[in-house]
Formats: sequence, C-alpha cells, structure tokens
Amino acid sequence: MVGLRTLKGYLLEEVLAWLLRTSGYRLLTEADDTARPPWKVLEKRKHGLVVRGRGAWHQADALGEFPYVPPFSLPIRLFAEAKFTGSPVGLSVVRNGHGVVHDLNAGEVTTLSNGAGPRRPRTRYHYSYAIFSTSGFTRDAQEFALAHQISLIDLSLPHLNRLCKLVKDAAEAVYDVTKSMPPSQRPAVYRLRNYVRRHLLDMYEDPVPSSAAVTRPLDTLVADLQRLPLGLVLAFPAAPFVLGLVSDDLEHFFRYARAHPTHAVRVRRSQRSAGHPLWFLEPREGRAYTLTFSLPEYVEDWILDQEEGIRSRTRRTARDLLSAITVYWVEGGHTHTFRLHYDPDEFREVSGRPRIPFSDLDLLY
Repeated sequence: MVGLRTLKGYLLEEVLAWLLRTSGYRLLTEADDTARPPWKVLEKRKHGLVVRGRGAWHQADALGEFPYVPPFSLPIRLFAEAKFTGSPVGLSVVRNGHGVVHDLNAGEVTTLSNGAGPRRPRTRYHYSYAIFSTSGFTRDAQEFALAHQISLIDLSLPHLNRLCKLVKDAAEAVYDVTKSMPPSQRPAVYRLRNYVRRHLLDMYEDPVPSSAAVTRPLDTLVADLQRLPLGLVLAFPAAPFVLGLVSDDLEHFFRYARAHPTHAVRVRRSQRSAGHPLWFLEPREGRAYTLTFSLPEYVEDWILDQEEGIRSRTRRTARDLLSAITVYWVEGGHTHTFRLHYDPDEFREVSGRPRIPFSDLDLLY
C-alpha cells in the first residue's frame, strides 16, 4: 500500500498538470507514440506509463509535452515531480531526476522504415525535469539542480496554501478508506490518477476505482479546484531553469500581456521567516496584475552573479541593460509569446545587494 506522503505527491502532480495547461503542458499517454517496437519509446505497463532511455525504462506518471519548440532545438518533454513533504527536498531526489533525463537524452538515434520506402530518423525530444516542493529545497539540492539544469519550483507560497490543503485533505481521506480495505481490493495508484485525469483533464484511460468511498474525496477535490481562483504558469528566464508564476487571477495577466506582448516589469522581494524569499512581478506602468514566485537562495545568488558577469563584458549602459522572462500562453490551439523585461539593477537592489558602478574599467574585461 502506498504511503500517505507519496499519495499526496501523486495527487499534487495531477493538480499541477491541470494548472499548467495554460502553459501548453499536456500529459502524454501511450497513444502519443504510434511507432512499432523496437522504435517505440512510450509504453503502458502494469503500474502506468514508462518511457525508454538508453539504458533503462523509466516510470513516467507525470511526463508532458509542450506544443512549441525553441529555435534550433528539439520538442520539449517535461517530467513534473511533486513532493508533498514537511521538510525541504534533498539531494537524492534531484540526483534521481538528473539520472532519468540524462539516460533519456542519451538515447540512441534510430531510424524508422515501413520495409518498402527509405528509412527516416526517429523523432527525438529533449527531456527536462522539474521538481515541485511544498517545503522548499536544501542547499545541496539547489547546487546540484543548478549545475545539471533541473528546475526547482517552490510551492510554499501563501497563494497556494488553499490548494495544498485541498490535496492534503483528499489524500488523507483516500488513504483512510483504502487502509481499511482488504489488500486485494485496494486500488492501485495509477487507477486513482486515471480517475482524477478523467475529471480534470478529460483524459479517459482505464481502469479507474469502482468504490464510491474512494472516488468521493477525489470528486470533492476536483470540484473545489475548479472553483478556486488560482493560476500557475511556467516562465522561462535566460537561465537553465524555469519559474512557476502564481496569480489569484491569471486572466488579468493574460489580458494585459495580449495587449502588451513585450513590456517592462518591476520586481519586489519579501523575505520570510521560514522558506525561500517571495518575489513579485508587476507591470512597470500601473498594477494590472501581480505574479508571485519563490526563488531558492542559491538560484537567486546565481542570477545575480550572472548579471555581474554580463556587466563586466558589455558595452551597454546600466540603464539599457535589461533581462527578459518569456511566458508562453496557449489558448484555443494558439500559442502566445510574451516577454517581460526587468532591470537587473533593480533585481539586485531588492535582493539586498548593492548596485555595482558601471565604470570604464569594466569595458576592459
């Protein structure tokens, strides 16, 4: 029987997949791979979907794909692993994520043939890994993740307290019910996931739990989520990780960004007594929206160090030196691209670091 903490993480992954649909994130199933063996890389097995790497098959319960492809790159597939714990996520979890994507991205390039026509290369993908945590991350986990381009997204934001409580309550109710059932009648985790996906994402995969006592808490979870005025969108800075931007009403952001696809934002930072610092993005003109995210301290330091390096190599003035965060928004099959520009000096100031003068000496390096 799966433990309560693990069950909370699994349900949270399904909720995150639902929230990230506005970013174009779409969970994959075996039906998304139409190739025949030995070229097939997605396969449904007893405990759910698996994906083939160079050296092993890997469990892929929350593996999704984006509809947009970065220039000169490959289609992106993202593992979204969620940890619902009372303590920060440590190095072992991040190391495991790195091992999975390293094996997948090292997969051999094979070719397809129908036996009659010419052979053609098999479609390749770039696999990435994001770990979502309700309790942040340890320092060594941050360092390892940044070195190996594993994205760490902190969910301990006040905006997400209600969502996390809904997941916690549903997981505890399901756990209590299944604990009292005979082992042979306890539904496997993938059945629970199938049920949630059916009602949140309109993904109809069998089998699903048949016991009303098990499905009732899941129905409550789905209904409460659909009434929750909350949104989560992925954002891509010029860095080896993604950000999870949260808002009480993402429609406010979308309406403003659709009218101003490229616009300047101001940044604010709030230190917390527990947890990673909170960051806020708002339009520099007016207050049409507020986006919130939490940035692990080591990642924050890395960004600031990169900005220092840029300043020592550029011939632009500090006023013209802007960095950008790209946000993709998918609506009705159309992908919108928005660019949010922020001033690195402002980022530095609100983080508590002093502004570094941009002198002629910098131009020598």
